[in-house]
Amino acid sequence: MTKRALISVSNKDGILEFAKELVALEYEILSTGGTKKMLQENGVPVTAVDEVTKFPEILDGRVKTLNPMIHGGLLGKFDDPSHQVQMNEHGIEPIEIVCVNLYPFVETISKPDVTWDDAIENIDIGGPTMLRSAAKNHQYVTVIVDSNDYSKVLEQLKNLGATTIETRRELAAKVFRHTAAYDSYISNYLTEELFPENLTITYELKQTLRYGENPHQKAAFYQKRLGSDFSLAYATQLHGKELSYNNIQDGNAALQIVKEFEIPAAVAVKHMNPCGVGTGTTIEEAFDKAYEADPTSIFGGIIALNREVDEATAEKLSGIFLEIIIAPSFTEKALEILTKKKNIRLITINFAQEKQDPFKVVSVEGGLLVQEDDAYGFNDANIQVVTDREPTEEEWAALKLGWSVVKHMKSNAIVVTDAQMTLGVGAGQMNRVGSAKIALEQAGSKAKGAALASDAFFPMSDTVEAAAAAGITAIIQPGGSIKDQDSIDKANEYGIAMVFTGIRHFKH
Repeated sequence: MTKRALISVSNKDGILEFAKELVALEYEILSTGGTKKMLQENGVPVTAVDEVTKFPEILDGRVKTLNPMIHGGLLGKFDDPSHQVQMNEHGIEPIEIVCVNLYPFVETISKPDVTWDDAIENIDIGGPTMLRSAAKNHQYVTVIVDSNDYSKVLEQLKNLGATTIETRRELAAKVFRHTAAYDSYISNYLTEELFPENLTITYELKQTLRYGENPHQKAAFYQKRLGSDFSLAYATQLHGKELSYNNIQDGNAALQIVKEFEIPAAVAVKHMNPCGVGTGTTIEEAFDKAYEADPTSIFGGIIALNREVDEATAEKLSGIFLEIIIAPSFTEKALEILTKKKNIRLITINFAQEKQDPFKVVSVEGGLLVQEDDAYGFNDANIQVVTDREPTEEEWAALKLGWSVVKHMKSNAIVVTDAQMTLGVGAGQMNRVGSAKIALEQAGSKAKGAALASDAFFPMSDTVEAAAAAGITAIIQPGGSIKDQDSIDKANEYGIAMVFTGIRHFKH
């Protein structure tokens, strides 16, 4: 029986060498289109698929391998007598190896000027069909979709005369993962519904992590193809140890906060919450403010900055223990200073080409929660001054800063700020006044004349009471409680300017 291999690939990396080795092992190569032409031009003997099917390619190449002469050879059981009788009756010869990869659909839709027609024409039909046929029949057929597997297959063919069933099963599983992912990209591109009846999201392995949240938990980091450029999944690591599970979580939290600012800003994060946020006229000044906000908690933290790290800022960063520094770039001098610290991770992200995922996905036991990203900012809010006194210019600056930060803190959340930095942070408490007390206690005497921001409304006036006692002069909150008037009256009693935004920013 002639050994046959069918090769049809859009990504031709390594395929010429692979085909030559198969010919040396006495395989007849079947092929189509561009793959056939390339192999022939390089001296590899090839049998055209239409010679096997006795039917020409039609409809601009849309139909060429969808034929019983091909799929009978892929799906027939080599050791089933009834299958062999039928194959012989119809002149169908088995195909032992299938090497196929698919039209570049994802690459096509990634182009900024892609047309609908281009996208549709790059939906592969024959390729996935051959892959699925061969993978279903992996008891007999070796199917390859990834060029990284060429060497493994060749090694077994040379040393064993055939691939092992374990390898064929492994390769078949990879095929079904591959075609499932391919179909998910197509369905997501075509889907216009906000929440369709079936949601398929595909992620690609970026790296295996040493462990998860704790050393006894295994973990890995996957990236979403065509996902947000403004993410650690698409960042460049310049120096330091591999990122850990908790590093990635904290780094992501820092990025989500720092993206709120157009002026120079620095964000320090510990355990998914900001411990210090600072702004300034320079990135050095912004970092100084972030450090001053909480010089204790910043130890072992993650820093995100929205400007290039210069020499002066690097000198200050190198003076404390930090896990990660994320920035658009580092000057040569800054890198020279920071890379002296062996383990610190230095990461760059292209802030200029920010692309955000419109949806957030969170896993829960047995399912997923999907929601739109909370992109609602201060400029989107329906701002209402509800007290007798309006905020001063400096208080407005502090309120805006507080509102930009509090939306990224675990609820219940309260943050105390001045016009340039956070002064106190209270997050994740079971009641709002508890969060306020933590934030106000951290702010201490700096709370006098400062602003307080809340992620949700005040259910009663006790938070305003605590704020007034600490010297807060301005408050920003969503409003919406049936007892709003109690809080307004209390603010008026103490001469506090209070602003309603009409928007809640819970984060669970």
